[in-house]
Amino acid sequence: MEIRPIKTEEDYTATLAEVERLFDAAPDTPEGDRLEVLTTLLEAYEKNHYSIPAPDPVEAIKYWMESRSITRRELEPLMGSRARVSEIFNHRRGLTLTMIRNLHDKLGIPVEALIRPSNLRHA
Repeated sequence: MEIRPIKTEEDYTATLAEVERLFDAAPDTPEGDRLEVLTTLLEAYEKNHYSIPAPDPVEAIKYWMESRSITRRELEPLMGSRARVSEIFNHRRGLTLTMIRNLHDKLGIPVEALIRPSNLRHA
């Protein structure tokens, strides 16, 4: 297989098969270099054709909490109060700039995950 741009699903499938074949190639060998180039091509193709939309900010916070064993109570000082945390998690209120800064500065949640508009529900 010659190395060329991935333009179609057939190209993509063939490149995946070649990457799988080369998966255990040692670094700094011709096979390892080929694997590295093909992986870069796959990443570029997937970025353009299989993009994953950013999550809703509440879902991002929930994921961060679950993966780091953070409780809602620990969010209260960062978001205002127990009632405010509940409003945010029930999509009744959006995050404020102060909340976003606190969540990012204190917990390390990426700002990009928090600044997206939330799907608010109106009473």
